[in-house]
Amino acid sequence: MPRKKKKETRDILIEAAVAAMVNTKAKNPVIMDMTGIRGAICDAFVICHGSSRTQTEAIAGYVIEEVKKQTGQNPWHREGFENAEWILIDYGDVVIHIFQEERRRFYNIEQLWADAPITKVDTHE
Repeated sequence: MPRKKKKETRDILIEAAVAAMVNTKAKNPVIMDMTGIRGAICDAFVICHGSSRTQTEAIAGYVIEEVKKQTGQNPWHREGFENAEWILIDYGDVVIHIFQEERRRFYNIEQLWADAPITKVDTHE
């Protein structure tokens, strides 16, 4: 009988981040698989947006908390908490982007990296 492959820490991290996003009612969360993209700086982007500064800060805080709880990892780097228009949380292999809606439309990362396969997360809304 083939052995079941152990989940990679990266996959657990992505699942924890997505669950935190869903639990804080983040809008339109997506996972972009960057592994096949030449020159990509990481394996995955996880992107969502909130409807206010307060919500983007809450999403980011909960993502950091849940990832730590599930994987024991702290972010390597984080920025954008000053104005919370675009919060970036860097875990090395996975980079989390939490936008306010207007900034997400402006930067349009999904289009910028259009070659990357995108998985839309079902938020049951």
